[in-house]
Amino acid sequence: MKKTKTLNIIALACAVFILGILVGAHLQANKQGYSGPAGAKPVVGDDGKVTSTGVGQGIDGDVVVQVIADANKIYSVEVLEQNETVGIGSVAVEQLPGRIVEANSILVDGISGATVTSTAIKTAIREALIKGGLDPSV
Repeated sequence: MKKTKTLNIIALACAVFILGILVGAHLQANKQGYSGPAGAKPVVGDDGKVTSTGVGQGIDGDVVVQVIADANKIYSVEVLEQNETVGIGSVAVEQLPGRIVEANSILVDGISGATVTSTAIKTAIREALIKGGLDPSV
């Protein structure tokens, strides 16, 4: 019994160690090697509007958004890339950007049943606003 318990603890420790390595590698790859639209530098138009991109972690990978905003207003939010579950996460992708633009804030309720995707979208928008030199609490 004691030997089995010890082996279980060792197996659990190994699993946690390997999981830590995998998560660390994933985070490092996203931090340094992402070359998609979210890697683009913010662009400031002649009208002062900033177009910027950001990334949030969804259920099935990155959720990439493009935001057009200025210091006072969020004009548009578009989800550029996502691989969320159809009928669940996809509902957040379809509905949440419009709610955020309408409220002019990321401080809106997420979509019921799509909490992870809702959080990913809000995180991506926040990142895009910060990258664009804007306050995410507009």
